[in-house]
Amino acid sequence: MMQRYFSRRDLLGRPGGGVAGLAFADMLQRERAGAALLDPLAPKKSHHSGKAKALISVFCYGGVSQMDTFDPKPMLDRHAGEALTGKGTVTVSQGTPGGLMPSPWKFAKHGQCGMDVSDLFPHVAKRVDDIAFIRSMTTLSNDHGPALYQMNTGFVGAGHPSMGSWITYGLGSENENLPGFVVFTDPRGGPIGGAPNWGNGYMPAAFQGTPFRAAGDPIVDLTPPKEVQGERQRKWLDYLGAMNEDHRKRNPFDTELSARVAAYELAYRMQTHATEAVDLNRESEETRKLYGLDEERTRYFGRQALMAARLVERGVRFVQIFSGGGNFQESWDAHWDIKWNHETHCGETDKPLAALIADLKRRGLLDSTLILWHGEFGRMPISQRMDGRDHNPDAFTVWMAGGGVKAGPVFGSTDEFGYRAQENKRAVNDLHATVLHLLGLDHERLTYPHLGREMRLTDVSGNVIKEIVA
Repeated sequence: MMQRYFSRRDLLGRPGGGVAGLAFADMLQRERAGAALLDPLAPKKSHHSGKAKALISVFCYGGVSQMDTFDPKPMLDRHAGEALTGKGTVTVSQGTPGGLMPSPWKFAKHGQCGMDVSDLFPHVAKRVDDIAFIRSMTTLSNDHGPALYQMNTGFVGAGHPSMGSWITYGLGSENENLPGFVVFTDPRGGPIGGAPNWGNGYMPAAFQGTPFRAAGDPIVDLTPPKEVQGERQRKWLDYLGAMNEDHRKRNPFDTELSARVAAYELAYRMQTHATEAVDLNRESEETRKLYGLDEERTRYFGRQALMAARLVERGVRFVQIFSGGGNFQESWDAHWDIKWNHETHCGETDKPLAALIADLKRRGLLDSTLILWHGEFGRMPISQRMDGRDHNPDAFTVWMAGGGVKAGPVFGSTDEFGYRAQENKRAVNDLHATVLHLLGLDHERLTYPHLGREMRLTDVSGNVIKEIVA
């Protein structure tokens, strides 16, 4: 990750280069990957001092409407029903463009920072002085699949390591008894594209996300049958470990085997520690109510948010929570009846989100935990099917809290209708560069060798959004 190594071109041009040089380069790359897997999730030194030690990503799958939540546009009221003109060709994913559509919700200013928040987020509105809002985000694709992959992996195609994989590869984990990267999906289903959204791509399997459930055993089949528990299970694992270790000595560059050995041992330790980490009965009644566990509407997301807080408290590096699952109205993808859609999903998440900020703060963890709230793109200011909004990759809002973020600022802006980012336009690789920076990682130095080049989460671009860094 941080070591200098010679490229194929370097070695071909040096004395003793040629085929021998290529073989040497390949050996160095494989040795580098293999060494990392001797203890793949061991804590690693960061590039610089970052305040954030862990990240909780709240991914609102489907695309949240910016002009209905955190980016008010009064001009939509003044020009309701009119065509969107003067913006070039208006491209929509389905059907034909409708007229400009005002927000069904009212906005008010909140906190000392005076942030505009709609009626959809009354609880988050009380925490705006802890949040930095970015109103000028953009992405490359108008389609869910590629946009999800880009937001999660930095690339619009599948097969690349997810952000959680990059972070655990760069920093390791602070708890050897739990995964470094945990994922919660919505009970209604996972996002389009499935597991590659939290996959390890071309990195070793040790860095992939581990899906947790919000009820029962956190992982399917985590608890072994009674007849193989205790001492018998330990003896079996020790015997298997000895055989694997012998094989590894004879095949030192077999990184998949190393990852498998580490996974067996981690799974054994998790039988006790994972169950304890997500046991919400250990929390006070006041805390459970704070997250909305006593209300049907907020229970599922509140459980996931509270479990996320407990996991980072125990040293898990990255927890990702997907809000919204399946297709259309089951996610934030409001192609029709945006009022029902956003009131449903905001109602499920608003109280737990505010609770997460407040709870981390009182646990003394907010300064060291970065919360990232986002979707894969925004929505159009024009109507679709009379009362819905189509996808919009050219403007959307994300926010961050804790972990070295300035409290209260608003960065960037969109045009008068919220159609396109206008001031301080930013791309996904800028967001990724900023997240890594807050965690103490230089996005240009965090690399992994693949197909003869040093790959990055941010590919060949990306700038830290310094205006929101404390």
